[in-house]
Amino acid sequence: MAPSFERETTLPVPIDDALAWHARPGAFRRLSPPWQPIELVKPNDGIEAGATLTMRLPILGPIGVTWHALHEAPDGFRGFRDVQAAGPFNRWEHDHVFEASASDATRLVDRVSYRLPLWPIAQPLAGWVVRSMLTRMFCYRHEVTRADLARHAEFAERGSLRIAVTGATGMVGEALCAFLTTGGHRVLRLVRGAPKNGDEVRWDPSGGAWDASPLEGCDAVIHLAGENIAARRWSADHKARVLASRVEGTRSLVAALGRLERKPRVLLSASAIGYYGAERPEAVGEDAAPGEDFMAEVCREWEAEAEKAESLGLRVARMRIGVVLSPAGGALGKMLPAFQLGVGGRIGDGRQTMSWVSLDDVVYAIHFLMMTEAATGAFNLTAPAPADSAHFASTLGHVLGRPSFLPLPALAVKAAFGEMGKALLLGSIDAHPRRLEALGFRFEHPDLERALRHVLGREPARSNT
Repeated sequence: MAPSFERETTLPVPIDDALAWHARPGAFRRLSPPWQPIELVKPNDGIEAGATLTMRLPILGPIGVTWHALHEAPDGFRGFRDVQAAGPFNRWEHDHVFEASASDATRLVDRVSYRLPLWPIAQPLAGWVVRSMLTRMFCYRHEVTRADLARHAEFAERGSLRIAVTGATGMVGEALCAFLTTGGHRVLRLVRGAPKNGDEVRWDPSGGAWDASPLEGCDAVIHLAGENIAARRWSADHKARVLASRVEGTRSLVAALGRLERKPRVLLSASAIGYYGAERPEAVGEDAAPGEDFMAEVCREWEAEAEKAESLGLRVARMRIGVVLSPAGGALGKMLPAFQLGVGGRIGDGRQTMSWVSLDDVVYAIHFLMMTEAATGAFNLTAPAPADSAHFASTLGHVLGRPSFLPLPALAVKAAFGEMGKALLLGSIDAHPRRLEALGFRFEHPDLERALRHVLGREPARSNT
């Protein structure tokens, strides 16, 4: 008999809404664990019988395995079934079962039947690894599904919107676009190259004129694009590109919106907590004065360009984003390998404050600001409980089950990264989301350990049924 795995959860929406969420383009991305990079070779084309999906799972560096999945018609239940047509298992069959529950809720049951290659030998040796992988994956998937559906349900009366997004291929942008499409919204991705499909629009962030007519009638524009500030040491050339990408890109976007006859109602423009400077150990809200270093200069000019959209009649929200937690990139992605090897620890003296936020909470906050008409001005997109470097390191080590006592000295940071390391790794900004919480936003992951357990798939063990 083939091994099996089953896990269930209750979703806060009727069956039709739950099924519609799973059928939309962004569902696969929302359900993909961030600790397991997956390359979509052929995106999911639905959940109806005959639909297919091809993905590549990395194993070691460039070595990976390709997995072809096929959706089949279910028998005896409402939902959908996917099976492995080709891939790493000898057999893989996954039933997604949806059942009506009380108060317009839905009981979702995931049932997986699988068989490993050389299974009579492999199952005793590797079966526990597969079961652990499935437990982590479905714990994460169910939490995301419940939270996403609840967030969309809060604003269901707004219906389907047309939303343009810059920076859609970045870590935040990719997660945001997937979330928005699962809510039934139409997302137009602004790209610098030639559009590959009808959901992409070419734009020129360098300040040149471009055809913005595809944005006519959009309900909202979300501006996330900008040169990666931590891609390399801060040479004069790199700093100039960082500043230009944000200032000229925002200026180009606002000018294009001004040429539209049917303008969007709202512009949500990214900024960063670097607005307050690299050294702000006192608690700061959105009304605090800006700093005076390079990052503060970038953020001030960046936000000033976005504010010009107010003269066009748009509602403008400026999002000062903190340290976004995801193993898929950013600060956590860079420090994770050392901690997994047990050689991680605090940075510098460990007293500097890190204003962190989970990737999902950034996505939910952007959605909330887009939907909330009273949301204008600056907003800190940070969790309500910042942590110092020493606490962050000890918590990450605890979640991973690894020691975290090897510090990275400040001198080593400055030698390796120069000005960038001093500002981004040794800086201390104690930013709080006062205006966001005042509007009624609730964080999914307000606690650091809870956030890290979620993004790393390290939830406390739960029994399976």
